[in-house]
Amino acid sequence: MDIRTHGTTGPAVSALGLGLMGMSDLYGAADEAESIATIHAALDAGITLLDTGDFYGMGHNELLLRDALRGRDRDRALISVKFGALRDVDGGWNGNDVRPVAIKNFLAYTLRRLGTDHVDIYRPARITPDVPVEEVVGTLAELVKAGHVRHIGLSEVNAETLRRAHAVHPISDLQIEYSLISRDPEAEILPTARELGVGITAYGVLSRGLISGHWTPGRQTAGTDFRSHLPRFAGANLDRNLALVDALRAIAEARGVTVAQIAIAWVLSRGATIVPLIGARTRERLTEALGASTVTLTEADLAAIEAAVPVGAAAGTRYDEAHMAHLDSERA
Repeated sequence: MDIRTHGTTGPAVSALGLGLMGMSDLYGAADEAESIATIHAALDAGITLLDTGDFYGMGHNELLLRDALRGRDRDRALISVKFGALRDVDGGWNGNDVRPVAIKNFLAYTLRRLGTDHVDIYRPARITPDVPVEEVVGTLAELVKAGHVRHIGLSEVNAETLRRAHAVHPISDLQIEYSLISRDPEAEILPTARELGVGITAYGVLSRGLISGHWTPGRQTAGTDFRSHLPRFAGANLDRNLALVDALRAIAEARGVTVAQIAIAWVLSRGATIVPLIGARTRERLTEALGASTVTLTEADLAAIEAAVPVGAAAGTRYDEAHMAHLDSERA
């Protein structure tokens, strides 16, 4: 596994990271034993970056990670945790809280659930208009000084917010959705991150399975699968987006690889400061995703991919209207 550096002040991380959300939440039922086996397989393959959130499964995801790391060398895993989202007993969403007192509370519970004395990268899942980002980062800087947090990250912020945050304390990396069909960050966010020396953790590189090559038009999703509420998976939008996948499939087959491997390899090709997160929930999907690290795209490949999936070709927004409103990255 190649190693990349999360920004000029961040840690060295594996070129691919493993996103754990789907092992606890939002994609329907998951097999806990298989989830732990998948985390073990990822570590054995050289993946060091493990991404979780304290609200994934209302703490379940952190407990799952603790169990997976039991008996392993904690320092060989780089744990990235998102915080701030508020949930209810039925799994509903009640906004975000990034007040200083809330941040310290969230971290205390996270450290207990993970069974560790520090988090490697700690980041707010969303920045809210009522708490200045300077106040959020200032609180996180206190936690860095105390040794409870090693590096500060952000998630889904725009270029201006990133600049303001970085002026308070160096930001290790920005987690942002970035894929062949989600390319808005290319306009301002990615150039600003490069200028500031901030790494990029790209999530949604397969657009939640939509461009994995495994999604079918008639696929039924469980009520607990939030993709059933996403515009890109609905009606005519889905038909349009799967047509893009078919165009991508022709390129993949010509190279003797899978659609998912082409899509992940494309993100890997976008620069050495970008680390794609793969959301594999099983060892089979993990093995496929790992194969992307051996795919080198030629200039001809990249041109063909651009022609097959042009910028702005996707139909539908990446979240529903209510969730889009919470994204600082989408604000002018």
